[in-house]
Amino acid sequence: MIYKVGIIGSGTMGSGIAQVAATSGCTVKVFDTNQEALDKSKNALEKVLSRLIEKGRIDQNEKDRIQHNIFYVNALKDLSDTHLTIEAIIENLDIKKNLFSELESYVSEDTIIASNTSSLSIASIASSLKKPERCIGIHFFNPAPLMKLVEVIPAVQTSEEVKNKVVQIIKDWKKTVAIAKDTPGFIVNRVARPFYGESLRIYEEGIADIATIDWSLKTLGGFRMGPFELMDFIGNDINYTVTETVFKAFYYDPRYKPAFTQKRLSEAGYLGRKSGKGYYEYDVNGRKVEKTSVLSSGVERVSKDEISQYIFDRVLVMLINEAADALFWNIAFAEDIDNAMTKGVNYPKGLLSWADERGIDWCVSTLDKLYDEYHEDRYRCSSLLRKMKREKKNFFNQKLVADN
Repeated sequence: MIYKVGIIGSGTMGSGIAQVAATSGCTVKVFDTNQEALDKSKNALEKVLSRLIEKGRIDQNEKDRIQHNIFYVNALKDLSDTHLTIEAIIENLDIKKNLFSELESYVSEDTIIASNTSSLSIASIASSLKKPERCIGIHFFNPAPLMKLVEVIPAVQTSEEVKNKVVQIIKDWKKTVAIAKDTPGFIVNRVARPFYGESLRIYEEGIADIATIDWSLKTLGGFRMGPFELMDFIGNDINYTVTETVFKAFYYDPRYKPAFTQKRLSEAGYLGRKSGKGYYEYDVNGRKVEKTSVLSSGVERVSKDEISQYIFDRVLVMLINEAADALFWNIAFAEDIDNAMTKGVNYPKGLLSWADERGIDWCVSTLDKLYDEYHEDRYRCSSLLRKMKREKKNFFNQKLVADN
């Protein structure tokens, strides 16, 4: 049984994972070399739990129980007695590998060592260990206590026993598990790339301004946040880094090409809410200042009714195409792909279910129109969608097996 958990990194993600584990009854040690960061994490948990009491979600006894389950340490060797340790630090492969190599010298041979990386190779991280079979990816989504999905990513070295243990742990923590192949971006950060990338492309072409694109995806698509609002929320530096990482990892496939607009905003320090300025401006409380956007599209703004459907359809079909390709390449099963997008990033519908609703013929013809217009490999239609069109199948009403 896993009941002693180590968390490396006391930032928002690390603190959130610690709260999840402690709530489930685990004894948790949060490690950070920065004492100020540890104090900030402890104070943040106090505020979160106090708000939950105010809302009637928990009582004082539950708050005390969760807090008493978490300890804050600043020496890596303090994690020596943990059964599972999850790293949640900066997205830098060399730093993670050095950390894992040092950590292995302190923990027992049976300790599972996991990374919360959103896009880096688990196989590469595992290679830093003498026992790489103990390494696995456990990718939570922010905020970890609220988001239901956790991606579990076994590396080629990961043992079946470790994979099965981790799946059960995450289920015991009341989370939905989506098992993903160890490929760039896993499920969510791969499939979600067009939500940002195609929206940026539409803006850079001068088809619509930022506010109109956000409005279209929210109003017609039912997304909780528009792509530019979401990039500002995530942080343009973080979102751009993930995009660049996936682009390089896929051997510069044009489907994942980053946008100069986001690169320039990152270089300028316009990171979004955390800097007070991104695609929009924000007040000291992080609320968006009501104005069109920081950037100008360079074209006259057209009627929302004239362009909004085109924007929504173009972004949606690119998302569907990416989800279909993830299934084609056996990244995950269809159900896991749809669960990943609805429970990992709050999409209003699963993309494969959306494809069934709009029709496979519509998906293929819309993608072919884009390819005919641009003649860019970015708009190539997934082989799986073409096969399904020929065979008059869809994803869920007539089951299609994942191995094609």
